[in-house]
Amino acid sequence: HVQLVESGGGLVQPGGSRRLSCEVSGNSIVTMGWFRQAPGEEREGVAGIWAARGRNQTNYGDSVKSRFIVSQDNDKRTMYLQMDSLKPENTAMYYCAAGSGWWLLLDKYWGQGTQVTVS
Repeated sequence: HVQLVESGGGLVQPGGSRRLSCEVSGNSIVTMGWFRQAPGEEREGVAGIWAARGRNQTNYGDSVKSRFIVSQDNDKRTMYLQMDSLKPENTAMYYCAAGSGWWLLLDKYWGQGTQVTVS
């Protein structure tokens, strides 16, 4: 069993930065990702991270490339999302997810989410 706990959300001004954290407990995880969902919108993949060829590989949704960075601690028990140059349209509930396979298809383990409001 795996538990995920997000933290770091809050209110931030446009152009500002925020770092989200996702703590992992339980079984080891192959792939993790960040997703977000705004009211009335579909869930959107933000960033994914997994180990391959001896190092972390990352992938990003088109809308956040060059502004967001996903990373993990060496023990892979905490995943981060550094968000820079935030825009009002980035306002959403941000969730971390974990499992295996392609990060955009993660659906096995989810956190409760942390709200980010850009205003």
